[in-house]
Amino acid sequence: MTHLLAALLAAAVELHADPAHTTVTFAAKHMVVTTVRGQFGKSESTLRWDKQDPTKSSVDFKIDTASIDTHQEKRDAHLKSPDFFDAAKCPEITFKSSKIESAGGNDKFKVTGDLTMHCVTKPVTLDATFTPNGVKAPWGPTIYAASATGKLKRSDWGLNWNKTLETGGVLVSDDIDLDVQVEYPQPPEAGAAAKR
Repeated sequence: MTHLLAALLAAAVELHADPAHTTVTFAAKHMVVTTVRGQFGKSESTLRWDKQDPTKSSVDFKIDTASIDTHQEKRDAHLKSPDFFDAAKCPEITFKSSKIESAGGNDKFKVTGDLTMHCVTKPVTLDATFTPNGVKAPWGPTIYAASATGKLKRSDWGLNWNKTLETGGVLVSDDIDLDVQVEYPQPPEAGAAAKR
């Protein structure tokens, strides 16, 4: 029985993101001087969390490319076109972790993995936080919060479209700021297993 308890506590818990409380946002410079922000409205994520050793955890993300939204219909259509994400040919943006390293404290991590975007796969490392002690929600489940941020060069994934400005610089920056915020509710069976 002792060995069974140890196995249950050591086993990674599989958590699935709550889509109603998940945001994937990005920001780019427009004409050098202003910032345009947007988000992807449809995404899903699975976190396999090892509480005993978080560096043995893993996470993956899947984003619907066509759900891009910059609050401007014409711009969104251009971003979905072959000039940018080519949503018809490359309908998903995915991330699969390959390594998780502690970055100080018990809630900060460096998450390295393969990011596939515009049908091109490249390794990236994101700065992540994860709340190891969940918060009990009024409606029942324990909620774990996670976030990830990073800076990407869109040209690394073949997103090269641009226009040169007469005053110097380009219309859309190559550097993109990425910000992901996620809530992972703990399934009832996972909570019950941890209490045995």
